Amino acid sequence: MHSKTHIAIIGIGAVGGFYSGLLAGHYYQSDEVEVSFIVRGLNKKAIIENGLRIKAADFDQVVHPDNITDDPSTLRTIDYLICCTKSYGLEQSIEQVKPAIDSQTVILPLLNGVDSRETIEKLLPENEVWDGCAYIVSRLEEPGLIQTHSKMRSLNFGSDKGTAEKLKQAETIFRNAGIDAYWSKNIEKTIWEKFIFISAMATVTSYLDTTVGDIQTKEEGQKLFLALLTEIKAVADAKRIPVSDNIIQDTIEKSSYMPPESTTSMHSDFQAGKLTELESLTGYIVKSGRELGVDVQTYEMMYTKLKG
Repeated sequence: MHSKTHIAIIGIGAVGGFYSGLLAGHYYQSDEVEVSFIVRGLNKKAIIENGLRIKAADFDQVVHPDNITDDPSTLRTIDYLICCTKSYGLEQSIEQVKPAIDSQTVILPLLNGVDSRETIEKLLPENEVWDGCAYIVSRLEEPGLIQTHSKMRSLNFGSDKGTAEKLKQAETIFRNAGIDAYWSKNIEKTIWEKFIFISAMATVTSYLDTTVGDIQTKEEGQKLFLALLTEIKAVADAKRIPVSDNIIQDTIEKSSYMPPESTTSMHSDFQAGKLTELESLTGYIVKSGRELGVDVQTYEMMYTKLKG
């Protein structure tokens, strides 16, 4: 094995760009860690020409990765692959990176859904695939520029079957780069508690075609958000996911930390006429409700309208 730990990030968008930017900024040309961006198009061009700029309330920096490519076969073997693509692009991304993966490569997905690990394990049955989730509100404002107004920026990851030494190493690498990272011993609970928040908020903002502020303050938004939270909590209970008893109240409270003018990435994608994560964020709950015999009528109603 090469002496440097090689971390590659695929999906240098709002989420991937923020965390990979902190990694690249801290470890650029270091002796311990090598950071590679797998990115294409205008974003790649902008980062090559001007670096990746990360702008937050408390800092504003321009960073450069050790390697930047749209062809992973040019990279040396990856030790940790962080996947930050959209759920609908996950399988294609993994296929693309396979030439730089060996049996020791660890894959950490930071996607919005709850089924990313299963998807990757089918494609890479020999590898350690962890669960991960990021709590951050950020935007790719333009190619090469990531902006966040969020105070929440934590990255949680873990695995029941993962190598403790690798999990600890990853946590140390992330933290040294200034990432608020936690190796969670109960990652399924962590992921579902985030998924409950994202799924309900993405579904209701897309359905009402409105901002987070309207969901927080207008009666219709509040009512529908609560209905979705109640249904998704029932699905989690039926799946025996150990989410907190106060999850509905906690999630409503968590939504109050989001800037009122902000919205969800799924809603933004609907507005821009792009592909959306409707299947992984909304459809997954509809499908689970049917399979488990749980009433998810609000989800069904919104899913049908959004799909149409």
